[in-house]
Amino acid sequence: MTELIAIGGSAGAFDALLALVPELPDELAIPIVLVLHQQPHQKSLVPELLAPVTRRAVREVEDKDPLTPNTIHVAPPNYHVLVERDRTLALSVDEPVQYSRPSIDITFESAAVALGDRVLGVLLSGANDDGARGLHRIVESGGLAIVQDPATVPYSAMPRAALARIGAAAHVVSGSQLATAIVAAARKARS
Repeated sequence: MTELIAIGGSAGAFDALLALVPELPDELAIPIVLVLHQQPHQKSLVPELLAPVTRRAVREVEDKDPLTPNTIHVAPPNYHVLVERDRTLALSVDEPVQYSRPSIDITFESAAVALGDRVLGVLLSGANDDGARGLHRIVESGGLAIVQDPATVPYSAMPRAALARIGAAAHVVSGSQLATAIVAAARKARS
């Protein structure tokens, strides 16, 4: 049973998110943790930009926030977000990974450790390989992986790196198919 949808992306990912988020049905109440690479010392506009296109709550993560159904938990700039076994989120100022804090790898890896096969990892457009190692860890733990098709994204390094690591274990879809793929994967994991 899917208990968490973890989504990561970087350059070029926001347009996919703006299309994806309104397409997720209300009955898919699974908490979402969203990690986007952002400028470290600027206020994030991600919650304000996503909130008008969804009925889900969209909020920036604060330390020890519980994973909440029907909520998109957005990683704040300059903090790593870790998923804890008690289903809370922790913030960390450990060193950047792939020059990024927040790091997609750190969130995905911690989710795999905390929730094992109950994680659905989704990796979008991006210009480096952050997220590939973490998505591999999700798959190794029995979770499911969706990767945005590298042929359809503005920056293909991130999805290509993930596919190089996990290959056929990933469901590869274009941006317009992301919501359908997420719903299908979450339902499959529940059966």
